[in-house]
Amino acid sequence: MRLYGLRLSLIPNTSMNVIKRDGRAEEFNNDKIHDVLFWAIDGIKGVTVSDIEIKVAPQFYDKITSHDVHKILVQGAADMITERTPNYQYVAGNLLNFYLRKEVFGASDNMPTLFDVITTNVEAGVYDEIILKNYTKSEIKKLDNTIKHKRDYDFPYAGLQQLIDKYLLKDRSTGQVYETPQYMYMLICMTLLAEETDNNRRRGLIKDLYNDLSTFKISLPTPIMCGVRTPSRQYSSCTLIDVGDNLPSIFHSNTAVGYYTANRAGIGLNFGEIRGVSSKIRNGEVVHTGVIPFLKMFESTTKCCTQNGVRGGSSTSHFPFWHREIEDILVLKNNRGTDDNRVRKMDYSIQFCRLFYRRFVEDGNITLFSPHEVTDLYDAFGHDNDKFEELYEQYEKSRTIWKKKIKARTLFNQFCKERIETGRMYVMNVDHCNDHSSFTDKVKMSNLCQEITLPTTPLSHIDDGDDTDSEIALCVLSAINVGAVKLNELKDVCENIVRSLDSVIEYQYYPVQASRKMLKRRSIGVGITNLAYYLAKNGVSYGDPEACNLVDELMEHIQYNMIRASVQLSKEKGSCEWFDRTKYSKGILPIDTYCKSVDKLVTRKLKLNWEKLRRDILKHGMRNSTLTALMPCESSSLVTNSTNGIEPPRGLLSVKKSKQGLLPQVVPDIHNLRNKYTLAYEMADNNGYTNIAAVIQKYVDQAISANHYYNFAKYESGNLPMSEVARDILYSYKMGIKTLYYANTDDGKTDVIDLEDGACAGGACSI
Repeated sequence: MRLYGLRLSLIPNTSMNVIKRDGRAEEFNNDKIHDVLFWAIDGIKGVTVSDIEIKVAPQFYDKITSHDVHKILVQGAADMITERTPNYQYVAGNLLNFYLRKEVFGASDNMPTLFDVITTNVEAGVYDEIILKNYTKSEIKKLDNTIKHKRDYDFPYAGLQQLIDKYLLKDRSTGQVYETPQYMYMLICMTLLAEETDNNRRRGLIKDLYNDLSTFKISLPTPIMCGVRTPSRQYSSCTLIDVGDNLPSIFHSNTAVGYYTANRAGIGLNFGEIRGVSSKIRNGEVVHTGVIPFLKMFESTTKCCTQNGVRGGSSTSHFPFWHREIEDILVLKNNRGTDDNRVRKMDYSIQFCRLFYRRFVEDGNITLFSPHEVTDLYDAFGHDNDKFEELYEQYEKSRTIWKKKIKARTLFNQFCKERIETGRMYVMNVDHCNDHSSFTDKVKMSNLCQEITLPTTPLSHIDDGDDTDSEIALCVLSAINVGAVKLNELKDVCENIVRSLDSVIEYQYYPVQASRKMLKRRSIGVGITNLAYYLAKNGVSYGDPEACNLVDELMEHIQYNMIRASVQLSKEKGSCEWFDRTKYSKGILPIDTYCKSVDKLVTRKLKLNWEKLRRDILKHGMRNSTLTALMPCESSSLVTNSTNGIEPPRGLLSVKKSKQGLLPQVVPDIHNLRNKYTLAYEMADNNGYTNIAAVIQKYVDQAISANHYYNFAKYESGNLPMSEVARDILYSYKMGIKTLYYANTDDGKTDVIDLEDGACAGGACSI
């Protein structure tokens, strides 16, 4: 530790003892604490040792453990983090890193060799033994020279604490941590790229990926961060399970939910084909109990298989607006009613399309059906609007099937009311999900957080394999930190992401055989994070027209380079087996199928050579069926010190709640950009945000976890008009938005964001 000049400690010398890690008692020495604090603030502006000492001095006591001394120092610095004194986040981060290294390795410097860390953790069963089979000691030594341990000190307090709580490998019963951040990043890279055959090239690829991860250019999802390098090999963030209208499918799907929840995946469920309550079974011998009892079963399975300490088990169920039980489904999550008619620990996505919105605007009726009586209607739903409307009107006139007419506005008002009250009644515009899809196969559903749109087929049996039609869809995720990457760097960054995520597909374990269809589609979903910072540093807000052009340029470069990287990988390793089931195989790109309403927002023209890229696709194919999806990044934004995904921040300083306590996070570069950020609840309306999302959707081949924000203080009565909620949803549809996730409301009661709330904000499919 370096020495500093004369300093006066504010911690009094008293006759206290400290209990060391080995059990020895040692006299309390305030000079040591003083030295540590001066080391922690070295080179950091706007912080003082005295402020921390004043806060921590009263907390020391006789026979305090050295462990608790470190914790008090860390928390003391963390408590100083405010909008006006944001740099204490780096002081607290330094102190926490000092503490972490002491806990893991017994010292704050003199890091062990990479080989020693690997062998120790392989012997302990923490790391996958295959690592030592794939790499020689000599290779590991060369990779050790790549590691930059000083980057551990680039983490702010919230980011490093989140790593310790959620991502660094540990014994979650004892709290023992087995690694520090740079070892984690290196082991992830080594594991993902192990199958590269040329060792020299492999080391180069590992170095590039490591640098992108450790400098926060790339953000990884929870399953990869806390799973890759371990014997557990399920790294897909999102699982989409299609439930058929029969008991075997229902019960086997429930088993699949258990397997995937236990392996860190967030669950999307489709119940759209299940017949409605009181429908005939066995020619009327019995009648159907409806979907609600089955939802309760799936809810219980999800919760009992949760991965405590990593992420909470969570699921979202999808239903068409015309389902026989839709009126009861809409209220399942609210706090009224009894336990018998509520399923509150599950989220719901209602699927709409052109016909519904038209009838809403015209104040017309909609008709409800039981899906099993109109199977061809369900097949056309979303996939062929014209055919759907023809069949829908035909069945409305039928006298032989059960049906019920209700006002479209009555249903939609109820939906909007539940969306605002619960925050978690989602929208899936199923026709947009198909028209602007990369697939020729039908997309029926989405995932937990509404950004994944992949084809599925009902699961018949838990052992269904390649010789059956059953298909569980999976997607592996990542995100580009647009605040840390320049446009001219995107080519290399995209190549690193595509290669690494494609390796995940090959390397990971598939708990249910029907999910191995992923090996045929090879779908990945890369999003962006830190958009609010990107806009702020470019001097535009979410509502500025210039923002749309700026984002359009950014997304053009991202999607172009993602496709280019997949084509390049296809040249090297071959196209995905089901490439012919994509629109890409026909030369149809996202820039060909997007909603043309976006053209009113963007004045710039495409700048990159899309026609050459189109020819390359037709000639060489693509390694992946999908490439992009924009997921929530609430958890990982802490690690990369970025704003959450594409979202405006709720405040310049936000407080996020984890199981370990409160984590204050300050927006990037607050000193210079304090007045440039758009805050979520200060937006005039949602239109500016929606326009940004629409421009992004233009290029994205899957969907966006897009949100809405409402501040009750803006309304004289203090009540949010449901007409505004409906208007926002209709405008989103008009602009081609595929899905809507949360309806966020500011009621003035709390500004704490709960990271353990069981949904993507808690890391389920967030990255």
